[in-house]
Amino acid sequence: MPASPSSSAQTARQGVARQLRELRQDAGLTLVQLAGICGWSHSKPSRIENAKTPPSSSDIAAWCRACAAEDQAADLTARSRDVETMYQEWRKRARTGLRQLQSNYVALFQATRLFRVYSPTAVPGLLQTEGYTRALLCANARLLGIPDDSVAAAAARADRSQIIHQAGRRRFVFVLEESALRYHLGSSDDMAAQLGHLLTAGALPAVSLGIIPMGAPRTLWPQEIFHLYDDTLASIELLAAEVNITTPSEVALYESAFEELRNMAVYGPTARALILNAIKALPTGAKPDAA
Repeated sequence: MPASPSSSAQTARQGVARQLRELRQDAGLTLVQLAGICGWSHSKPSRIENAKTPPSSSDIAAWCRACAAEDQAADLTARSRDVETMYQEWRKRARTGLRQLQSNYVALFQATRLFRVYSPTAVPGLLQTEGYTRALLCANARLLGIPDDSVAAAAARADRSQIIHQAGRRRFVFVLEESALRYHLGSSDDMAAQLGHLLTAGALPAVSLGIIPMGAPRTLWPQEIFHLYDDTLASIELLAAEVNITTPSEVALYESAFEELRNMAVYGPTARALILNAIKALPTGAKPDAA
């Protein structure tokens, strides 16, 4: 059954249907003519255009072929495939626990060669310490109203994050807003340990760590947290849900945004100085684990 009209999935489904309708209209075909060319029942194109029946990959290919728009088939197919998986509520995904949610990413991480992460508000998961993760996930559990297994989940995330230390051809490119260094999660000691870990992790051969200074001239405003896995998946973190995008043109848009944000960041000794300044701003007595 179609989702509620107010849902993001239904909105995306209607977007696919609208594009198919526009292709048919641009080709000067009626619904009956399109059905005849494709060998379908007369009602099938109408059901697809009204978002009552989701089109299969072969349906989209036939539709685009009939409309002399084969070059649009790949994008439309990816967009249609995204509909049911693109919007995944955190509350539903975490029904089996936050620890299990961390484990769900292992296969994706193992298959990815280029990780690109932008974050305006928090240290990315791959760079987090257990104390920082524990505080973050504990707050998430409280907000979502789900059981708090943040201790086990933090350990699972730390285990998953060991991938940045594994030998291989993977590359990790992180871009953080300086504000992410200043928002305190957990105790002062937890925050000091996290910032100290950033100094160490940022020096790893496979890691590029860029920080956009507060007050720096901008060519693009801060965005929501997003991850790019190779050039095939953009994953955006919202308060209520994770949005997963595989449509090539939309992934390319996030790649362009990432490059623009990356070019605004500072690296090496300048980035290190920003982290050290954030450590110095912590309450007296907080000690980082590394420097």
